[in-house]
Amino acid sequence: MTEIIMVGCNGKMGQVITNLVKEDDSIEIVAGVDVFDDGRNSYPVFKNIEECNVSADAVIDFSNPQGLDLLLKVGIERNLPLVLCTTGYSESELAQIQEASKKVAILRSANMSLGVNTLLKLLKDAAKVLAPAGYDIEIVEKHHNQKIDAPSGTALALADSINEALDNQYNYVYDRSSVREKRKKNEIGIMAVRGGNIVGEHEVIFAGTDEVIEFKHTAYSKAIFAKGAISAAKFLKGKSAGMYDMSDVIEG
Repeated sequence: MTEIIMVGCNGKMGQVITNLVKEDDSIEIVAGVDVFDDGRNSYPVFKNIEECNVSADAVIDFSNPQGLDLLLKVGIERNLPLVLCTTGYSESELAQIQEASKKVAILRSANMSLGVNTLLKLLKDAAKVLAPAGYDIEIVEKHHNQKIDAPSGTALALADSINEALDNQYNYVYDRSSVREKRKKNEIGIMAVRGGNIVGEHEVIFAGTDEVIEFKHTAYSKAIFAKGAISAAKFLKGKSAGMYDMSDVIEG
């Protein structure tokens, strides 16, 4: 049995995870953390992670970057593995996470979906063949109108995966309206679309002369991210300090 603390338990993802856990005998939410609580959960809910005095095997965080400092502090002090599902971290916050991973097990992923993380691997292979052949690379991501950060963490992860395969020789371009010039060869264009209740859609385009190759992932429900987070928490239980990602979970 894996016992977890759910940070952001009353948010949309927190509630999806709460409901999925009810159907899984191998995992249990023993406490939640959320600023607002209406008593809907069967487990105790605390205002912040530091007030939570319930022991657990891991933390799943689906809140926001503002709580990162306290989360890392408590994780290190209590040797409590952290599954960080929150997006929108700054470069300095990512550096904080990396430093904290030297003292506690941390799994961070911009997207917890099995499909997206498989796509990350496929894109590396495609980029190594198509980029040297002169194919231009563009990424279009679509999300609901309530999403705050843009581009999405997943879009950036897709771009980073491609760029890593190409020895980080490419630059990211987010806005073409500010300049009037031809597209450069060593750039990856990233476009964000916001509207309606789109759960998440990511399309990677390799555009060459006379042919276009597209990779696309569409999320129809938040449940795919919740299932990934649950699998990550089970994986991280008992792990030694270090930085992990979903590829580690996939590979077992």
